[in-house]
Amino acid sequence: MILFIGFCSQSILAQDAVIEFKSEVIDYGEVAKGSDGVRKFEFTNTGKAPLVISKVYSSCGCTIPKKPEAPIAPGDSGIIEVKYDTNRCGPIRKTITVYSNATESTKAIKIKGTVVCDDSKSVLEKKN
Repeated sequence: MILFIGFCSQSILAQDAVIEFKSEVIDYGEVAKGSDGVRKFEFTNTGKAPLVISKVYSSCGCTIPKKPEAPIAPGDSGIIEVKYDTNRCGPIRKTITVYSNATESTKAIKIKGTVVCDDSKSVLEKKN
């Protein structure tokens, strides 16, 4: 009986969705203030069941993630789009949490980089 239960649980696990990202970190590098802040995380469902992304959540209101609405079939790929507000100067270090029905139900993906502002004038020059 225990052997049967173990076999059944293995069969169930073998049929789960699995999310694999092409890259779990996107590096914006140095971008100009006000430039295009949209980047795309590509992923594939390498499991045996449809992948449903229920929610994507950002660690900050300056980052807006967008998830696919339809389930991703086994073997198919999808995109999570992330828009960062590049009107904020300075370093970018944000985490986007992806919630799904995959074997790893919570997955953290990250963006990093620097928004460079054109502050080449000194304080004295700005007053003139």
